[in-house]
Amino acid sequence: MPNASTNDTVRRLQALIERETGAPLGASVQAEMAAILGGGPAAARPVAPEVAQVAEREVTIVLADLRGFTALSATRPAGEVVMALNRCLARLSEVVYRYQGTIDKFTGESIMVLFGAPQSHADDVERALVCAVEMQLAMRDLNLEHLRERLPQVYLGIGINTGTVVAGRFGSDLFSQYTVIGEEVNLASRIEAFSLRGQILMSETTYQRCGSLVSATAPMQVYVKGKAEPVAMRELVAIPARKLKVPRQEFRRSHRAETHVPCLCQLVQGDDVQPRIIHGMIVDVSYHGLQMELPERIEPGNVLQMEFSLALVEHRAVGVFARIVKIQAVENHWVAGLEFTELDDVSRQKVQMFVQLLVASR
Repeated sequence: MPNASTNDTVRRLQALIERETGAPLGASVQAEMAAILGGGPAAARPVAPEVAQVAEREVTIVLADLRGFTALSATRPAGEVVMALNRCLARLSEVVYRYQGTIDKFTGESIMVLFGAPQSHADDVERALVCAVEMQLAMRDLNLEHLRERLPQVYLGIGINTGTVVAGRFGSDLFSQYTVIGEEVNLASRIEAFSLRGQILMSETTYQRCGSLVSATAPMQVYVKGKAEPVAMRELVAIPARKLKVPRQEFRRSHRAETHVPCLCQLVQGDDVQPRIIHGMIVDVSYHGLQMELPERIEPGNVLQMEFSLALVEHRAVGVFARIVKIQAVENHWVAGLEFTELDDVSRQKVQMFVQLLVASR
Protein backbone atom coordinates (compact mmCIF):
# COMPACT_ATOMS: atom_id res chain seq x y z
CA MET A 1 0.00 0.00 0.00
CA PRO A 2 1.50 3.39 -0.97
CA ASN A 3 2.79 5.46 1.97
CA ALA A 4 2.24 9.18 2.63
CA SER A 5 5.48 10.09 0.86
CA THR A 6 4.46 8.17 -2.26
CA ASN A 7 1.02 9.78 -2.27
CA ASP A 8 2.60 13.23 -2.00
CA THR A 9 4.93 12.43 -4.93
CA VAL A 10 1.98 11.22 -7.02
CA ARG A 11 0.09 14.46 -6.29
CA ARG A 12 3.07 16.57 -7.31
CA LEU A 13 3.60 14.60 -10.52
CA GLN A 14 -0.13 14.81 -11.23
CA ALA A 15 -0.02 18.61 -10.90
CA LEU A 16 3.04 18.76 -13.19
CA ILE A 17 1.41 16.58 -15.86
CA GLU A 18 -1.87 18.49 -15.68
CA ARG A 19 -0.04 21.80 -16.03
CA GLU A 20 1.85 20.54 -19.08
CA THR A 21 -0.96 18.70 -20.89
CA GLY A 22 -4.05 20.49 -19.64
CA ALA A 23 -5.66 17.31 -18.31
CA PRO A 24 -5.25 15.12 -15.22
CA LEU A 25 -4.27 11.45 -15.23
CA GLY A 26 -7.03 8.88 -14.87
CA ALA A 27 -7.53 6.98 -11.63
CA SER A 28 -6.04 3.74 -12.98
CA VAL A 29 -2.90 5.51 -14.20
CA GLN A 30 -2.51 7.28 -10.84
CA ALA A 31 -2.74 3.92 -9.08
CA GLU A 32 -0.15 2.43 -11.39
CA MET A 33 2.17 5.40 -10.84
CA ALA A 34 1.83 4.95 -7.08
CA ALA A 35 2.71 1.25 -7.41
CA ILE A 36 5.80 2.07 -9.47
CA LEU A 37 6.99 4.71 -7.02
CA GLY A 38 6.28 2.40 -4.12
CA GLY A 39 8.38 -0.35 -5.67
CA GLY A 40 5.50 -2.83 -5.76
CA PRO A 41 5.54 -5.71 -8.27
CA ALA A 42 3.75 -5.22 -11.58
CA ALA A 43 1.22 -7.90 -10.75
CA ALA A 44 0.17 -5.99 -7.64
CA ARG A 45 -0.53 -2.73 -9.42
CA PRO A 46 -4.20 -1.79 -9.13
CA VAL A 47 -5.73 -1.56 -12.59
CA ALA A 48 -9.29 -0.57 -13.39
CA PRO A 49 -11.37 -3.61 -14.47
CA GLU A 50 -12.20 -2.13 -17.88
CA VAL A 51 -8.47 -1.64 -18.52
CA ALA A 52 -7.32 -5.02 -17.25
CA GLN A 53 -9.85 -7.05 -19.22
CA VAL A 54 -9.13 -7.73 -22.89
CA ALA A 55 -12.44 -7.71 -24.73
CA GLU A 56 -14.18 -6.69 -27.92
CA ARG A 57 -15.62 -3.18 -27.84
CA GLU A 58 -17.24 -0.86 -30.34
CA VAL A 59 -15.19 2.30 -30.55
CA THR A 60 -14.93 5.36 -32.74
CA ILE A 61 -11.32 6.03 -33.70
CA VAL A 62 -10.16 9.54 -34.58
CA LEU A 63 -6.78 9.63 -36.29
CA ALA A 64 -5.34 13.11 -36.92
CA ASP A 65 -2.13 13.80 -38.80
CA LEU A 66 -0.27 17.11 -38.83
CA ARG A 67 1.02 18.27 -42.22
CA GLY A 68 3.54 21.03 -42.77
CA PHE A 69 6.33 20.12 -40.39
CA THR A 70 8.60 19.12 -43.28
CA ALA A 71 8.72 22.76 -44.37
CA LEU A 72 9.23 23.84 -40.77
CA SER A 73 12.08 21.36 -40.27
CA ALA A 74 13.86 22.64 -43.36
CA THR A 75 14.00 26.24 -42.15
CA ARG A 76 14.07 26.11 -38.33
CA PRO A 77 16.36 24.64 -35.64
CA ALA A 78 15.36 21.25 -34.23
CA GLY A 79 14.49 22.69 -30.83
CA GLU A 80 12.11 25.20 -32.39
CA VAL A 81 10.45 22.46 -34.46
CA VAL A 82 9.91 20.29 -31.37
CA MET A 83 8.48 23.28 -29.49
CA ALA A 84 6.04 24.00 -32.34
CA LEU A 85 5.03 20.34 -32.59
CA ASN A 86 4.41 20.10 -28.85
CA ARG A 87 2.32 23.26 -28.97
CA CYS A 88 0.15 21.75 -31.72
CA LEU A 89 -0.26 18.46 -29.86
CA ALA A 90 -1.06 20.30 -26.62
CA ARG A 91 -3.87 22.25 -28.33
CA LEU A 92 -5.27 19.08 -29.82
CA SER A 93 -5.03 17.28 -26.47
CA GLU A 94 -7.04 20.03 -24.80
CA VAL A 95 -9.83 19.51 -27.32
CA VAL A 96 -9.73 15.73 -26.85
CA TYR A 97 -10.07 15.98 -23.07
CA ARG A 98 -12.85 18.54 -23.40
CA TYR A 99 -14.93 15.90 -25.20
CA GLN A 100 -13.82 13.02 -22.94
CA GLY A 101 -11.79 11.20 -25.56
CA THR A 102 -8.90 8.91 -24.66
CA ILE A 103 -5.54 9.62 -26.29
CA ASP A 104 -4.28 6.21 -27.36
CA LYS A 105 -0.90 7.34 -28.66
CA PHE A 106 1.21 10.01 -30.32
CA THR A 107 3.08 8.66 -33.35
CA GLY A 108 5.46 11.20 -34.83
CA GLU A 109 3.17 13.98 -36.03
CA SER A 110 -0.07 11.98 -35.53
CA ILE A 111 -2.47 11.56 -32.64
CA MET A 112 -4.88 8.62 -32.23
CA VAL A 113 -7.95 9.15 -30.05
CA LEU A 114 -10.57 6.67 -28.83
CA PHE A 115 -14.21 7.23 -28.02
CA GLY A 116 -15.78 4.15 -26.42
CA ALA A 117 -12.71 2.74 -24.70
CA PRO A 118 -11.84 2.15 -21.96
CA GLN A 119 -15.32 3.45 -21.08
CA SER A 120 -18.27 3.73 -23.47
CA HIS A 121 -21.06 6.28 -23.63
CA ALA A 122 -24.22 6.47 -25.71
CA ASP A 123 -22.96 9.56 -27.55
CA ASP A 124 -19.44 8.36 -28.36
CA VAL A 125 -19.79 8.90 -32.11
CA GLU A 126 -21.27 12.37 -31.73
CA ARG A 127 -18.53 13.45 -29.34
CA ALA A 128 -15.89 12.06 -31.69
CA LEU A 129 -17.21 14.10 -34.61
CA VAL A 130 -17.57 17.29 -32.58
CA CYS A 131 -14.04 16.75 -31.28
CA ALA A 132 -12.71 16.38 -34.84
CA VAL A 133 -14.32 19.65 -35.99
CA GLU A 134 -13.05 21.47 -32.90
CA MET A 135 -9.55 20.12 -33.60
CA GLN A 136 -9.68 21.69 -37.06
CA LEU A 137 -10.89 24.97 -35.56
CA ALA A 138 -8.03 24.85 -33.03
CA MET A 139 -5.55 24.42 -35.88
CA ARG A 140 -7.07 27.40 -37.71
CA ASP A 141 -6.51 29.57 -34.62
CA LEU A 142 -3.01 28.19 -34.15
CA ASN A 143 -2.13 29.10 -37.74
CA LEU A 144 -3.11 32.70 -37.02
CA GLU A 145 -0.49 32.64 -34.27
CA HIS A 146 2.02 31.10 -36.69
CA LEU A 147 1.26 33.91 -39.13
CA ARG A 148 2.06 36.54 -36.50
CA GLU A 149 5.26 34.68 -35.57
CA ARG A 150 6.24 34.21 -39.23
CA LEU A 151 6.15 30.45 -38.95
CA PRO A 152 4.96 28.14 -41.78
CA GLN A 153 1.31 27.08 -41.72
CA VAL A 154 0.54 23.64 -40.25
CA TYR A 155 -2.53 21.66 -41.27
CA LEU A 156 -4.48 18.68 -40.01
CA GLY A 157 -5.97 15.76 -41.93
CA ILE A 158 -8.42 13.60 -39.96
CA GLY A 159 -9.85 10.12 -40.55
CA ILE A 160 -12.66 8.63 -38.44
CA ASN A 161 -13.95 5.06 -38.28
CA THR A 162 -16.39 3.20 -36.03
CA GLY A 163 -16.25 -0.55 -35.47
CA THR A 164 -15.48 -3.47 -33.22
CA VAL A 165 -11.90 -3.77 -31.94
CA VAL A 166 -10.03 -5.80 -29.35
CA ALA A 167 -9.29 -3.49 -26.41
CA GLY A 168 -7.19 -4.07 -23.32
CA ARG A 169 -3.73 -3.88 -21.81
CA PHE A 170 -1.09 -5.45 -24.05
CA GLY A 171 2.57 -6.05 -23.33
CA SER A 172 4.64 -7.62 -20.56
CA ASP A 173 5.56 -7.09 -16.91
CA LEU A 174 8.34 -4.77 -18.06
CA PHE A 175 6.09 -2.62 -20.24
CA SER A 176 2.43 -2.67 -21.14
CA GLN A 177 -0.21 -0.18 -22.20
CA TYR A 178 -3.92 0.01 -22.86
CA THR A 179 -4.72 0.17 -26.55
CA VAL A 180 -6.98 -1.21 -29.27
CA ILE A 181 -6.10 -3.46 -32.18
CA GLY A 182 -7.92 -4.84 -35.20
CA GLU A 183 -8.96 -4.20 -38.78
CA GLU A 184 -11.09 -1.18 -37.84
CA VAL A 185 -7.99 0.57 -36.49
CA ASN A 186 -6.20 -0.08 -39.78
CA LEU A 187 -9.17 1.27 -41.72
CA ALA A 188 -9.15 4.50 -39.70
CA SER A 189 -5.51 4.92 -40.70
CA ARG A 190 -6.31 4.29 -44.38
CA ILE A 191 -9.12 6.86 -44.28
CA GLU A 192 -6.84 9.45 -42.68
CA ALA A 193 -4.29 8.89 -45.47
CA PHE A 194 -6.87 10.13 -47.99
CA SER A 195 -7.73 13.31 -46.09
CA LEU A 196 -6.53 16.58 -47.53
CA ARG A 197 -5.34 19.51 -45.42
CA GLY A 198 -8.15 20.71 -43.15
CA GLN A 199 -10.43 17.84 -44.20
CA ILE A 200 -12.32 15.30 -42.06
CA LEU A 201 -13.18 11.99 -43.69
CA MET A 202 -15.32 9.32 -42.03
CA SER A 203 -16.29 5.76 -42.86
CA GLU A 204 -19.80 4.87 -43.92
CA THR A 205 -20.19 2.99 -40.62
CA THR A 206 -19.53 6.18 -38.67
CA TYR A 207 -21.92 8.11 -40.89
CA GLN A 208 -24.69 5.55 -40.35
CA ARG A 209 -24.37 6.11 -36.58
CA CYS A 210 -24.80 9.88 -36.87
CA GLY A 211 -26.32 10.73 -40.26
CA SER A 212 -29.14 12.74 -38.73
CA LEU A 213 -26.69 14.97 -36.83
CA VAL A 214 -24.22 15.93 -39.52
CA SER A 215 -23.92 17.46 -42.96
CA ALA A 216 -21.70 15.31 -45.15
CA THR A 217 -20.91 14.72 -48.82
CA ALA A 218 -22.17 11.80 -50.87
CA PRO A 219 -20.09 8.64 -50.36
CA MET A 220 -16.83 8.24 -52.29
CA GLN A 221 -15.71 4.75 -53.28
CA VAL A 222 -11.99 4.48 -52.62
CA TYR A 223 -9.57 1.57 -52.93
CA VAL A 224 -7.42 1.16 -49.81
CA LYS A 225 -4.55 -1.13 -48.93
CA GLY A 226 -5.68 -4.50 -47.58
CA LYS A 227 -9.19 -4.35 -49.09
CA ALA A 228 -10.15 -6.12 -52.32
CA GLU A 229 -13.27 -3.98 -52.75
CA PRO A 230 -13.49 -0.18 -52.56
CA VAL A 231 -14.40 1.41 -49.23
CA ALA A 232 -17.08 4.09 -48.91
CA MET A 233 -16.12 7.27 -47.09
CA ARG A 234 -17.69 10.71 -46.71
CA GLU A 235 -16.39 14.17 -45.97
CA LEU A 236 -17.78 15.79 -42.83
CA VAL A 237 -18.85 19.32 -43.70
CA ALA A 238 -20.71 20.57 -40.63
CA ILE A 239 -22.64 19.67 -37.48
CA PRO A 240 -25.65 22.02 -37.76
CA ALA A 241 -27.09 21.32 -34.29
CA ARG A 242 -23.78 22.46 -32.73
CA LYS A 243 -23.36 25.33 -35.23
CA LEU A 244 -19.99 23.90 -36.19
CA LYS A 245 -18.51 24.00 -39.70
CA VAL A 246 -15.23 22.46 -40.82
CA PRO A 247 -12.80 25.22 -41.89
CA ARG A 248 -11.40 23.52 -45.01
CA GLN A 249 -7.89 24.62 -45.98
CA GLU A 250 -7.45 22.85 -49.30
CA PHE A 251 -9.81 22.36 -52.21
CA ARG A 252 -7.95 20.13 -54.66
CA ARG A 253 -10.24 18.00 -56.79
CA SER A 254 -8.32 14.82 -56.01
CA HIS A 255 -5.20 13.39 -54.44
CA ARG A 256 -1.88 13.45 -56.22
CA ALA A 257 0.62 10.63 -55.96
CA GLU A 258 4.27 10.45 -56.93
CA THR A 259 5.15 7.70 -59.37
CA HIS A 260 7.66 6.77 -62.08
CA VAL A 261 5.86 5.61 -65.24
CA PRO A 262 7.35 5.77 -68.78
CA CYS A 263 5.04 7.38 -71.31
CA LEU A 264 4.99 7.47 -75.12
CA CYS A 265 3.79 10.86 -76.37
CA GLN A 266 2.83 12.28 -79.76
CA LEU A 267 2.12 15.93 -80.46
CA VAL A 268 -1.35 16.75 -81.81
CA GLN A 269 -1.51 19.51 -84.43
CA GLY A 270 -5.00 20.42 -85.55
CA ASP A 271 -6.78 17.11 -86.07
CA ASP A 272 -3.58 15.21 -86.84
CA VAL A 273 -1.43 13.15 -84.48
CA GLN A 274 2.22 13.60 -85.46
CA PRO A 275 4.19 10.37 -86.00
CA ARG A 276 7.26 11.40 -83.99
CA ILE A 277 7.45 9.67 -80.58
CA ILE A 278 8.48 11.74 -77.56
CA HIS A 279 9.62 9.70 -74.56
CA GLY A 280 8.33 11.16 -71.30
CA MET A 281 8.28 10.05 -67.66
CA ILE A 282 5.15 10.52 -65.54
CA VAL A 283 6.31 11.62 -62.07
CA ASP A 284 3.03 12.68 -60.47
CA VAL A 285 -0.57 11.69 -61.25
CA SER A 286 -4.07 12.65 -60.10
CA TYR A 287 -7.61 11.84 -61.22
CA HIS A 288 -7.63 14.76 -63.65
CA GLY A 289 -4.08 15.11 -64.89
CA LEU A 290 -0.40 14.48 -64.35
CA GLN A 291 3.10 15.90 -64.24
CA MET A 292 5.62 14.58 -66.74
CA GLU A 293 9.30 14.99 -67.42
CA LEU A 294 9.97 15.75 -71.08
CA PRO A 295 13.25 15.94 -73.03
CA GLU A 296 12.18 19.15 -74.81
CA ARG A 297 10.01 22.22 -74.26
CA ILE A 298 6.48 22.03 -75.65
CA GLU A 299 4.48 25.23 -75.41
CA PRO A 300 1.47 25.35 -73.02
CA GLY A 301 -1.81 24.87 -74.86
CA ASN A 302 -0.52 22.02 -77.01
CA VAL A 303 -2.20 18.62 -76.75
CA LEU A 304 -0.36 15.30 -76.45
CA GLN A 305 -1.65 11.83 -77.24
CA MET A 306 -0.23 9.44 -74.64
CA GLU A 307 0.20 5.75 -74.01
CA PHE A 308 1.38 4.33 -70.66
CA SER A 309 1.12 1.22 -68.48
CA LEU A 310 -0.22 1.16 -64.91
CA ALA A 311 1.22 -2.14 -63.71
CA LEU A 312 -0.24 -1.74 -60.21
CA VAL A 313 -3.77 -2.06 -61.63
CA GLU A 314 -2.81 -4.22 -64.66
CA HIS A 315 -3.90 -1.71 -67.27
CA ARG A 316 -2.35 -0.11 -70.35
CA ALA A 317 -3.92 3.23 -71.21
CA VAL A 318 -3.90 4.09 -74.91
CA GLY A 319 -5.40 6.99 -76.81
CA VAL A 320 -5.22 9.30 -73.80
CA PHE A 321 -5.20 13.01 -74.67
CA ALA A 322 -3.99 15.77 -72.33
CA ARG A 323 -3.31 19.50 -72.68
CA ILE A 324 -0.14 21.11 -71.38
CA VAL A 325 -1.11 23.87 -68.94
CA LYS A 326 2.37 24.79 -67.70
CA ILE A 327 6.00 23.83 -68.23
CA GLN A 328 9.27 24.72 -66.55
CA ALA A 329 12.93 23.84 -66.88
CA VAL A 330 14.34 21.59 -64.13
CA GLU A 331 18.05 20.76 -64.40
CA ASN A 332 18.54 19.03 -67.79
CA HIS A 333 14.88 18.40 -68.67
CA TRP A 334 11.44 19.98 -68.68
CA VAL A 335 8.56 19.28 -66.28
CA ALA A 336 5.09 19.81 -67.70
CA GLY A 337 1.72 19.88 -65.99
CA LEU A 338 -1.06 18.37 -68.10
CA GLU A 339 -4.85 18.06 -67.76
CA PHE A 340 -6.66 15.11 -69.30
CA THR A 341 -8.94 16.17 -72.16
CA GLU A 342 -9.95 12.70 -73.35
CA LEU A 343 -9.86 9.50 -71.32
CA ASP A 344 -12.10 6.47 -71.85
CA ASP A 345 -14.19 5.23 -68.92
CA VAL A 346 -12.07 2.15 -68.25
CA SER A 347 -8.82 4.13 -68.23
CA ARG A 348 -10.40 6.80 -66.01
CA GLN A 349 -11.41 4.18 -63.45
CA LYS A 350 -7.97 2.57 -63.59
CA VAL A 351 -6.20 5.93 -63.13
CA GLN A 352 -8.34 6.65 -60.06
CA MET A 353 -7.66 3.19 -58.65
CA PHE A 354 -3.94 3.62 -59.36
CA VAL A 355 -3.86 6.94 -57.45
CA GLN A 356 -5.84 5.52 -54.53
CA LEU A 357 -3.56 2.51 -54.16
CA LEU A 358 -0.46 4.72 -54.25
CA VAL A 359 -1.93 7.00 -51.56
CA ALA A 360 -2.89 3.98 -49.42
CA SER A 361 0.62 2.53 -49.63
CA ARG A 362 2.40 5.64 -48.32
